[in-house]
Amino acid sequence: MSDFALRLIDWQRLAGRHDLPWQGSRDPYRVWLSEIMLQQTQVMTVIPYYQRFVVRFPDVASLAAAELDEVLAHWSGLGYYSRARNLHAAARRVMADFGGVFPLRTDDLESLPGIGRSTAAAIAAFCFGTRAAILDGNVKRVLTRQFGVAGYPGEKAVETRLWTLAESLLPAEGVDIYTQALMDMGATLCTRGRPRCEACPVAVSCVALATQQVASLPTPKPRKAVPHKTVRFVILHHAGRVWLQQRPPSGIWGGLWSFPELTMDDDVLAVCQEQWRLQVAGTQALPDFRHVFTHFSLQIAPQLVDVVSLPLTVNEASGCWMQPDEALAAGIPAPVRKVLLAMGAEQLQISDDLTAETDCNSL
Repeated sequence: MSDFALRLIDWQRLAGRHDLPWQGSRDPYRVWLSEIMLQQTQVMTVIPYYQRFVVRFPDVASLAAAELDEVLAHWSGLGYYSRARNLHAAARRVMADFGGVFPLRTDDLESLPGIGRSTAAAIAAFCFGTRAAILDGNVKRVLTRQFGVAGYPGEKAVETRLWTLAESLLPAEGVDIYTQALMDMGATLCTRGRPRCEACPVAVSCVALATQQVASLPTPKPRKAVPHKTVRFVILHHAGRVWLQQRPPSGIWGGLWSFPELTMDDDVLAVCQEQWRLQVAGTQALPDFRHVFTHFSLQIAPQLVDVVSLPLTVNEASGCWMQPDEALAAGIPAPVRKVLLAMGAEQLQISDDLTAETDCNSL
């Protein structure tokens, strides 16, 4: 066993994290769920989502049997919604192709939607004791600093070198403890900002520390201009309900419920009356705000529209009139939730003499 692995295992036993809700279990379902949730998301954010999720979907069979809408509703606010869609699809694959039992081989795990090489290795190591290397963002940071690996880790050549390193360092025994140690090191000590090098169990062999490169490693991603887009949210409200449309299954916020969108050049009143055939009492512009994605930023201009009567014929756009509390409980993107919460339910209430039945097929 390498000195690096030995030091990490000893540190993990004494000072690593041992009280996370998914730890102490060799259930592949729970390990897989935690690994997917932890992608691009901090532990403290994940914990309440994980706890609520396993109450409603305690095993892979219950997740596979659920409708995607309900899965997305439990994921709402966690972001990166393709993870939830892949999670649901993978659960159904496990039931259909593997008899409801998670496969033991990393190749089979990688064949499931949303599971890459590193996630498959983590599941195999934690649940089956498989000697397989992980290489998530935290581990890349630990290895680039420890061994002084220059170059952006997202570049193919650098990533290949890191995979080779990760595999060469695997211990013959205790791979589950070692794997958890790598994760904990990156999350608690070898952090992106303000790393705690004084508490690091492998500081004595860290090239970045010895050469004063801790702040510059890993090499940052080359900067590119971040695209900026602007969209108008059209918040139709009628008889105390808001109109939400389900977005296409792929793309941004795929499968989630959202407000209709128009460009900034569109005449909201004209579209509502002429295209959507709504009788409108008036509109009100709400404060703009920005929502930032990984690869672009979105400026959102909400426009509140007071609808007083609905069309007699079905519009091509499918959706659903929902009470504000129903909308908040549905699978909605963070910006939609932000708008609803900022407005407050009282702003969405209309006079009591107006009534409307819930209609999830027409506008």
